[in-house]
Amino acid sequence: MSAYRSLHTTSKPHLQRVSAVVRTELGSEAMEVDISLSPRVNSVKPSKTVAITDQATALAQAGVPVIRLAAGEPDFDTPAVIAEAGINAIREGYTRYTPNAGTLELRKAICHKLKEENGISYTPDQVLVSNGAKQSILQAVLAVCSPGDEVVIPAPFWVSYPEMARLADATPVIVPTSISENFLLDPKVLESKLSEKSRLLILCSPSNPTGSVYPRKLLEQIAEIVARHPRLLVMSDEIYEHIIYAPATHTSFASLPGMWGRTLTVNGFSKAFAMTGWRLGYVAGPKHFVAACGKIQSQSTSGASSISQKAGVAALGLGYAGGEAVSTMVKAFRERRDVLVKSFGELEGVKISEPQGAFYLFLDFSSYYGSKVDGFGVINGSESLCRYLLDKAQVALVPGDAFGDDSCIRISYAASLTTLQEAVERIKEALIPIKSAIIV
Repeated sequence: MSAYRSLHTTSKPHLQRVSAVVRTELGSEAMEVDISLSPRVNSVKPSKTVAITDQATALAQAGVPVIRLAAGEPDFDTPAVIAEAGINAIREGYTRYTPNAGTLELRKAICHKLKEENGISYTPDQVLVSNGAKQSILQAVLAVCSPGDEVVIPAPFWVSYPEMARLADATPVIVPTSISENFLLDPKVLESKLSEKSRLLILCSPSNPTGSVYPRKLLEQIAEIVARHPRLLVMSDEIYEHIIYAPATHTSFASLPGMWGRTLTVNGFSKAFAMTGWRLGYVAGPKHFVAACGKIQSQSTSGASSISQKAGVAALGLGYAGGEAVSTMVKAFRERRDVLVKSFGELEGVKISEPQGAFYLFLDFSSYYGSKVDGFGVINGSESLCRYLLDKAQVALVPGDAFGDDSCIRISYAASLTTLQEAVERIKEALIPIKSAIIV
């Protein structure tokens, strides 16, 4: 097989199409095949968290003792009551298609949860159940954004938000935050980024990757700004709401005065209930928007797994905020957070914003950049530092540039305390050559 260079390019706003052909041999005849990809796909970057997790998994399977702290996945098993509900669904033959929007049983349970725990009222036809909150978010972006619209995203951000905007032919507008302000959005900076093109503001609290939690007063200030922009909607990603550390508390954006009709609330079961593999999430909002999301889903995946939905009903039946099963996991996460904050606080030059929720540390290691390490090369940013730590310490982390902040790296503490302590020791030892190079 021999490939040719691109034959031509055609440009459109935000997109560029690259056409290419390869010559294949079919019997005795040669045939040219167009292997070009959609400009929309070419505009999207692959997920670094998925790539690093896959790389670390491959190394582990090859016998390398890698400590994997890259994935955003609880290390606990799904609570037994939930797992049994899924098993019973299989045994009882509950294995057929469900309605596209999800079973009425589950949507009613979600409405009850949102009313009791979040103070927001919905009817079942204002809820769409999907194959994970990730699908819920993508469908919401596709449903409300038009080509040329702007999606406003505070940084650091979950890696998929900007790429989902690009898939909708919208433009991601990144609003920087500061570690000195616990990575919380400054309302004045937000307002300076808004225009008549602003269509969607994405908020994530508790945050991936920072663990920051937006206090109610700050959300109220943001809501006042949103109210002044008629086209602006808000997507509130609340997937980590139950993984929160007192005295921090969670506020749903849709519960604020005047915001119900402007907000799409996204949540799911993966994080709080340790159900990542069950693939179950949902969006709740005004019927007009949720029905649009449902239209997309009906032509792509259709409804979520019938088995997972039965398990979801069981999860929501565990009690307020997931009951004892979730509080036990949160207690463990908090203990791990406290140990890591103390341990990394002992490292000179590392800046820390103590997370108030989720299970991530987003640490500023930028004081280590610029150093040349024998046998490796120059540490010139978060990606090279993570490559160095994977090579030298055999610890897999995610570079901050994937989240829009190259000064930091993300560490998931969804691992046992023993594993985390071993990872810290490996990281500290690996940093010694760099430390000696930078400390004056």
